[in-house]
Amino acid sequence: MDSGGNEQRSLDEMWAAEDPIFERKQLLEIDHIPNEDRIIGRDEEIENIVSSLHPAISGGSPRNTLIYGKTGTGKSLVTKHVTRSAQRYAGNQAVEMGRAYVNCTQSSTETRVVVNLARELNNPERTGISIPETGLSTDAYYHRLWQILDELYDVVIVILDEIDKLQENEVLMQLSRAGEAGKVDSCNLGIIAISNKISFKKSLDERVLSSLQDTEFIFPPYDANQLRAIMENRKDAFRPGVITDDVIPLCAAYAAQEHGDARKALDILRNAGELAKNNDAEKVTDQHVKDARDKADMDRFAALLKDQPTQAKAPILALAALVESKNEAEFSSNEIYEIYRYITNQLDMDTLSQRRMNDRLNEAVFLDILGRTERVVGRGRGRGVTPYLYHLLEDSDIVQAVILRDSRFEPLGGQPLIP
Repeated sequence: MDSGGNEQRSLDEMWAAEDPIFERKQLLEIDHIPNEDRIIGRDEEIENIVSSLHPAISGGSPRNTLIYGKTGTGKSLVTKHVTRSAQRYAGNQAVEMGRAYVNCTQSSTETRVVVNLARELNNPERTGISIPETGLSTDAYYHRLWQILDELYDVVIVILDEIDKLQENEVLMQLSRAGEAGKVDSCNLGIIAISNKISFKKSLDERVLSSLQDTEFIFPPYDANQLRAIMENRKDAFRPGVITDDVIPLCAAYAAQEHGDARKALDILRNAGELAKNNDAEKVTDQHVKDARDKADMDRFAALLKDQPTQAKAPILALAALVESKNEAEFSSNEIYEIYRYITNQLDMDTLSQRRMNDRLNEAVFLDILGRTERVVGRGRGRGVTPYLYHLLEDSDIVQAVILRDSRFEPLGGQPLIP
């Protein structure tokens, strides 16, 4: 009994204990939308989005908008911040504004996008409409979405993040022409599409481009000074005096090397704090930042590979092994396939045909796990394009470390991957 009582008191002490490192850790979370005074270096971008949405606050039609920029440049954060502000202001003007956010990495088909929009915008107590996760045709889901929009809203803003991950662009056509096609009668609908790829618009056919009639904005990378200011503005995530003076400049320097990625800067800063806490350190130091940088890279790549099948990971591992062994950056699918076959044989796995392995490589390119270039050879009439060359988007040692943590690949640990 005494033993149980002592254990209970010990647990109570744990629950009651204050975090020695963090005070407002949520300020460093990726999904956190800060107050306007914490958004740094994006005044012009905020004004541009406000200009596109301005008609919506009085119930009018907002302009469809395409936003481009590399990862961590504030595209999603600023869009969520501005649309949330617009919704609040419109409400004060007695305008019913709806806003819905869909990440197309998770919802990459037309049907999933429509289902998620309908479920997020619906109020079943008012509409009497149910939106099952599955079981209806795409047309049926659209029909219910149009009903919801007309019944509940004067205007709706739809945010489609990572739009380049959509498997098809029909949903853009349907949403942008909803009013013109008579799908909705009383609700005005606007789209904000966000992409890391400035070439995304080239993938749209003329029907979609004509329908969108969009305006475009580009979010430039943050510079080191802006990254430092972003982290200084969230310094109160930590307890006073906990982080040493060199922590934030070092985080900013690392992130500036990665095309001004504020998301990575905050990742590193948060991870540094967690490492200090786990090590029972009194302060967060530059060494914690250095260790956190490696952890952030590993975590980010692991997240990209999450849910990828073994046969998708094997050619990526083969490419990483080639990069490390040959000290070159790009390799053809023929070269990758030779190492892929060796890896699958070592693991007693099925070996796909080269065509099917190429499909896996191209899927990895689509998901931004790998990069791909074309090599033009020959001169004059003989000039042509060879098969693609593939390259890593992460350090080869990180790629190998993450994949070799997978239990299916563990037997390869410590073994040469090049025959």
